[in-house]
Amino acid sequence: CLHNGLPLDMNVYDGVDWSCLGELTEISVKHNSASVAIPDFTRGSWNKVQGFKHAFAK
Repeated sequence: CLHNGLPLDMNVYDGVDWSCLGELTEISVKHNSASVAIPDFTRGSWNKVQGFKHAFAK
């Protein structure tokens, strides 16, 4: 993307979301596969991304 002047397909918030999965998985496994909340590193701004439509199951 950078070589062609295109927007990146990931941002820093995507990076930290992906990076925390290993740690959160370990916590979940230690607690008999209990659900673990994923921190909102964007402080609520994840829902304000322009040009992106979130799909939720009905």
